[in-house]
Amino acid sequence: MLTNLSIDNYALIDSLEVSLEAGFTIITGETGAGKSIFLGGLSLVLGKRADLSSLRDKERKCIIEAYFQIKDYGLKSFFEENDLDYEDSTVIRREILPSGKSRAFINDSPVTLDVLTQLGDRLIDIHSQHQTLRLTENDFQLKLIDALANNTGRLSDFRRTLSKYSATKKELNELQEFQNNALKEQDYNDFLLTELEAAPLKEGILEELEEQYEQLNNVELIMEELSKGEQLMNDEQVGLLPLFSELKATLSRLSGFGKQYENLHERIKSVFIEMDDINTELQGFQDGVESNPALLEETNAKLQLLYNLQKKHGVSEISELIQIREELSQKAFETAHVDEKISIKTRELQDLESSLEEQALVLREKRNAVIPDLKKQLELDLSHLGMPSASFNIRLNSVDSFKTNGMDDLSFLFTANKGSDYGELKKVASGGELSRIMLIIKAILAKYEKLPTIMFDEIDTGVSGEISNRMADIMKEMSKDMQVFAITHLPQVASKGNHHFKVFKTDEPEGTRTNMRQLSNDERVLELAQMLGGNDVSDSALAHARQLLN
Repeated sequence: MLTNLSIDNYALIDSLEVSLEAGFTIITGETGAGKSIFLGGLSLVLGKRADLSSLRDKERKCIIEAYFQIKDYGLKSFFEENDLDYEDSTVIRREILPSGKSRAFINDSPVTLDVLTQLGDRLIDIHSQHQTLRLTENDFQLKLIDALANNTGRLSDFRRTLSKYSATKKELNELQEFQNNALKEQDYNDFLLTELEAAPLKEGILEELEEQYEQLNNVELIMEELSKGEQLMNDEQVGLLPLFSELKATLSRLSGFGKQYENLHERIKSVFIEMDDINTELQGFQDGVESNPALLEETNAKLQLLYNLQKKHGVSEISELIQIREELSQKAFETAHVDEKISIKTRELQDLESSLEEQALVLREKRNAVIPDLKKQLELDLSHLGMPSASFNIRLNSVDSFKTNGMDDLSFLFTANKGSDYGELKKVASGGELSRIMLIIKAILAKYEKLPTIMFDEIDTGVSGEISNRMADIMKEMSKDMQVFAITHLPQVASKGNHHFKVFKTDEPEGTRTNMRQLSNDERVLELAQMLGGNDVSDSALAHARQLLN
């Protein structure tokens, strides 16, 4: 419930702070005193959009804070889903900056306006003329029937199944689309795959073939240079090996004359061994090099094939061709098995469809079971509110499509007069009649589900006398299970409240201000007397006011 509200620098409110309690709270004030301003400030903290016109002083930011006790509201999962710190005593703050930007906070954590609105909808139900129009919407009417039918759990199960059904249907459509496209492209893709599978694709193959081609294409030059190298190694007069052999012998003779000569001899021995290995390899290379025109042509053909494939597929690396080959292979596999997948998904979809139809049938049966009692309750309560001839014709009609709340269309027809034809609420019910119907529906809902704090904004407009008294009784009864506010002009309603606040204006040098304060018992008597007879309060008005309060 709402326990405290503070508003700073909003419209005609300079600074306002009120503490609020459980039960039935009345808010009164003369026309134009600013009750709508108070309601507007509360709406801002619940997620309504704001602009610079909200600021009283354009140089200061507007701050609105609302404190709620939410222990019994079952909101922990909402806080977890939105990564917010949960507190039984939760604070919502809204700030509108002079720049026009606004910020929102839940327990000091910044949140988006969407998250704020979602939480606000679960904390306060502001019942205005606009919300009364919701009564004419099919979804709202069905929500009432489902509350009476205790369908909350069944609806959750239905929506989970519907979500699986929608996902499976999407997957089936994607498979069928894939199959259609794959069949169109299959011949060409098979040709590409065959071409890539025939190519010698492996990592490093291009460099290997290019090296082999260079060797085969330059075999005469290679043989000539190898021969020259072997000659430089072994020439009897100036060959490197004979010269190094003589140098090694010379240093061998010196090695006995000191450590430094021995080290030098060891080093030249190592060099000689290396030179001898090089000579052996040169001779081996000469033996292995020969002209092979056939292999040269084969190597060149492989290179040209790889170059052409790279150009054809618009890639520069063999690894990319390998990836394309794997993708085409996977697509060919999927194309070959897509019929099986489509059959499996079709069976899944049929099973889910059957489950949805069964669940929808149970929902319909539960709804039909409570409709007679709902009709009876609505007509009885409306007769107490001055509509003795009010009658409802409520019927469920099955539909072939799946909706988020089952497979039903609701016909919720009404007439206020005997002998008149039934019609849709929005067409045949007046504003005053809609207000009374909505009040009764809210009272019924309050018995079946945990409603948040509710604020009725002049729901008693257009009624007076005994009818307003009975409407007040209904709101008073609702307040036993929830926090109820009523903004009213009627003394019969105002007298029923557990708490009474008055909204009023004061003219000050710096401008007009709107204020709000809680009335004492004596002040309530005076307020009710003024509501009964105007500012010139008579003794009879005061007596009548005391009688109403008692």
